[in-house]
Amino acid sequence: MTARPRLHDLLRQKGSRKWLQLHVDNGEEAAAAVEAGIVILSCEADGTLEAVRAAAPSAFVSVGMVHGSVASPDEAVRAGFDLLRRGADAVYCSHSPRFIEAMAREGIPVTGHVGLVPNRAAWTGFRAVGRTPQEAARVLRAVKDLENAGAACLEVEVVPVQLAAHITATTPMLTMGMGCGDACDTQYLFSCDVLGSHAGHYPRHARRYDDFVALMAEVQARRVAAFRAWAAEVDSGAYPAARHRIEMSAEDLARAIELSRLA
Repeated sequence: MTARPRLHDLLRQKGSRKWLQLHVDNGEEAAAAVEAGIVILSCEADGTLEAVRAAAPSAFVSVGMVHGSVASPDEAVRAGFDLLRRGADAVYCSHSPRFIEAMAREGIPVTGHVGLVPNRAAWTGFRAVGRTPQEAARVLRAVKDLENAGAACLEVEVVPVQLAAHITATTPMLTMGMGCGDACDTQYLFSCDVLGSHAGHYPRHARRYDDFVALMAEVQARRVAAFRAWAAEVDSGAYPAARHRIEMSAEDLARAIELSRLA
């Protein structure tokens, strides 16, 4: 088994290599990702974490702290330690830098987020962020705030490639790039987009490499067909057949009844 990379290992190699990163939804996807050579994963903090950790013990896993699940830096510290105890290598946090600083001060590796931050999209909309000098400057200030707070990793989502490259070259944080070309330290996508496993909107930066919607529709149709076939055989008497039954003689049944009365 390949050794599990630690934060120190990743930061030590920053600038000398790039990694693939995948957000996975279950243990099966995590195992497939590792088998495909992907060693940096992310997942949600619900029951998914334990399944991902068990399926991918050699992966570095950044786990999302649900936005709004903590209301103070102290709560963030407690929640962060709980995620580490459950198997996280880093804690993704889209809260303000004061929450991140509290966790970082206690040695919890934290992943911050700049650019298109879905949990803050009320202020930006779901669009590319940083196309104008003024907006790019705000992104850079946010990067510096997270860096000063002690974040170890930084998700950079849907910003201009040039801006992402500048951030990656000038910050010690490991940059996790989604929709930023190949500028960041990791090339990051969601498994549901790669697999084509949903019928919703696919971001412009995503690419489908399979069609799991069609595959699962076929699987569901085959489920229905199998259940109907079973129901039809029960109705016709073909099931259960002799090979599906266990028999006993009339004499043995009579003896069992007699023994039960003596008990």
